[in-house]
Amino acid sequence: MSGLEEAVTRAAASAALRKIHADRARSAYDRAVATCRHAGVTQEAAQLVPTSPVGRAAAALRLSAGSLDALAASAPDPAADARCARNAAAAAALAAQVAASHDTAGAASALRAALTASQTAATAAGGPAPGRNAALNTTADEAEHHAVAAARTAGWIV
Repeated sequence: MSGLEEAVTRAAASAALRKIHADRARSAYDRAVATCRHAGVTQEAAQLVPTSPVGRAAAALRLSAGSLDALAASAPDPAADARCARNAAAAAALAAQVAASHDTAGAASALRAALTASQTAATAAGGPAPGRNAALNTTADEAEHHAVAAARTAGWIV
């Protein structure tokens, strides 16, 4: 394989990974937005130095929006893209903690699913091949799908 062919192959692989991470990041961000909306958390509640769960969730939501904007404007970078997905999943987990405090039916299950999605996204973003491990990305994608379903069951997503 020539150097040009290798470069094209690497670029195609990076673009494919970009889509995987971007889709997971958008899903987690949308879940965070819906969960915050359900819990009555607005971005205006964001605090520079968060002192409450609501302030932390709102600040994380705002930071995730910025991460998604940066992801859309940058060249594919699997490690950075996976960190964006991790950050969005963490924001959704913070939102789930606030929503779960209202103790609605399915809240505990949705919170556990959100925490698992956040943890698996962090694992996929780390390790010796950050953002590039297919098995870890698949696990993170599955956890995100489960978190969306659990949030829908809890009534956080309509």
